[in-house]
Amino acid sequence: MLTIDFLKENNLILFECISGSRAYGLATENSDTDIRGVFYLPKNMFYGLEYVPQVSNETNDIVYYELGRFVELLAKNNPNILEMLATPEKHILHKHALMDEIKMEDFLSKLIKDTFVGYAYSQIKKATGLNKKMFEPMAKERKTVLDFCYVLDDARSFNLRDWLEMKSKQFTDFGLTKIPHFKDVYHLFLSSDEVKYKGIVTHLEVNDVVLSSVEKDAEPIATMIFQKDAYSAYCKKHKEYWDWMEKRNEERYQNNANHKKGYDAKNMMHTIRLLQLALGILKENRLSIEVDNREELLKIKSGFYTYDELLAQGDELMSEISIYNELSDLPEKPNPDWVADLIVNLRLKLYQ
Repeated sequence: MLTIDFLKENNLILFECISGSRAYGLATENSDTDIRGVFYLPKNMFYGLEYVPQVSNETNDIVYYELGRFVELLAKNNPNILEMLATPEKHILHKHALMDEIKMEDFLSKLIKDTFVGYAYSQIKKATGLNKKMFEPMAKERKTVLDFCYVLDDARSFNLRDWLEMKSKQFTDFGLTKIPHFKDVYHLFLSSDEVKYKGIVTHLEVNDVVLSSVEKDAEPIATMIFQKDAYSAYCKKHKEYWDWMEKRNEERYQNNANHKKGYDAKNMMHTIRLLQLALGILKENRLSIEVDNREELLKIKSGFYTYDELLAQGDELMSEISIYNELSDLPEKPNPDWVADLIVNLRLKLYQ
């Protein structure tokens, strides 16, 4: 397994910089230090069976991209990768001479309209997703299959747990058989002293019902449906919520909880910053990541504005981006043949 230590011990790092808030000029006293960089695979590993596109630490605060992956993402005008090339000199920790051949102006294109705006939309979605996590908490104990089962009995429907309580029965007292042509619908049979079925589930931790073998002349006492898709969606949401609870940045969480605006303020700050950055590129054909409106952006981070106000600001920026994209003399996209030649020549120089 390729590690950051291995990259450093074998002098495989071509570029290393401080990124994120510190590079943008938006850092506060509690800001983390993010590191991004570029490395290259040794010749035998590059021509081997497994290509490693990136290496990172456990928290992803430190990420290095393999040279080929880095150039590939540059050609797609990926915002995070373009920003690495625009890192101010004071935040560059290491730079191999070969990196001078990868020039920003050769990669900037009208693709940024889609990549930057697309990334901004994803951040907006991420920002609002926090609202549900904060104000719609989920119980630590996960629901079971039984909570997503319903019984049709005497032309009435019941939640399975309510129905079992009404009948004074346990889930182990029954057996199920599938009903042909009906998805996740089952006949429900009651066990007897002579015949014992497998139960509705084998135990409460399983993720599906269990089927039993039933005599041909046995009569079902009811019909049951298992809302399997709803159960799967719930399990996914439950896992995401408790993963977030365990890994969340407590200070950031408290900041969002205190402003009570229903969004992740830090994500929204970077969304607006990113859209402003894209607009600047289309206006001036250059990329500068150090902000000149620090106080305004930090007001967004503090939760000063309502979500609707920020959406309106974002919509206005997106409209301007569309207008200047039409006026820009940037190419539609980087020349793919030139990009291919560049990466080949860079590797040849490294491996020779």
